[in-house]
Amino acid sequence: MNFGAFTIELLETGDFALDGGAMFGVVPRNLWMKAYHAPDEENRIPMKATSLLVRTGHGEGQRTILIDTGNGTKFPEKLAKIYKIDTSRYTLPASLARFGLSPEDITDVILTHLHFDHAGGATVLDASGHAVPAFPNAKYYVQKDHLAWAQQPAEKDRASFFADDRQPLIDAGLLEILDGDGEIFPGISVMQVHGHTKGLQTVKIQSGDHKLFFPADLIPTSAHVPVPYVMAYDNYPLTTIEEKKRILPELAEDKWLVVFEHDGFIQASTIVSMDKGFSRGEAVTITQW
Repeated sequence: MNFGAFTIELLETGDFALDGGAMFGVVPRNLWMKAYHAPDEENRIPMKATSLLVRTGHGEGQRTILIDTGNGTKFPEKLAKIYKIDTSRYTLPASLARFGLSPEDITDVILTHLHFDHAGGATVLDASGHAVPAFPNAKYYVQKDHLAWAQQPAEKDRASFFADDRQPLIDAGLLEILDGDGEIFPGISVMQVHGHTKGLQTVKIQSGDHKLFFPADLIPTSAHVPVPYVMAYDNYPLTTIEEKKRILPELAEDKWLVVFEHDGFIQASTIVSMDKGFSRGEAVTITQW
């Protein structure tokens, strides 16, 4: 999809599932089922871990950027079963190949945060079973505060971090540490939020009248647009609520296109301001799969 000066695509990295109650916190089951999808026999709801591909520039100034990398393919069988991880249809390398790209073509990887469903695909296992960078020619970007949190996480999200998703990047000198909000590349900036996990960086892409917001786990699915719909996975759910109350009015007023990284059914939409809060607008398909 052409998006001003950028070309953007949503890349399938594989399917997975998480507990519906944990995904919607205090929202009653009958409400989140209507808003999203019925769970399976283990109360898990179908989800995706999509990656946003952004291409811009020409010649030496060309950038081929990924935002998040999905779960990856390193999971042991036990954990893959728990999270219902399924890469039989899609993997990130195969999705890149659809657009004539290889992992070596990626110049930059923006990691919103280091939870396994966002950073798992940042590394792969080599022939000897050791984790190595999946995109050897890329720089990877993460927030300073978040890296510190990932290395000494709270009990609440400790199980979501794996050293093999980040340490090979550090060892290879590929991890760029950002310290706060700001523009990374022309038209591409990051903005931190702290409710889900410390130092999560959302991504804004702007080119003329084109505006895209990649909120990651601030708004993981289209059903999470309403302010009270926050996850039990959030370290600080009240902070998430305040962040949504601050950010959603701008998204609605300026008609930002919002990408729902984990939604199994809707890729993106605008945000609509209602009498009683906010909801998603008409669904937008960025990439047809």
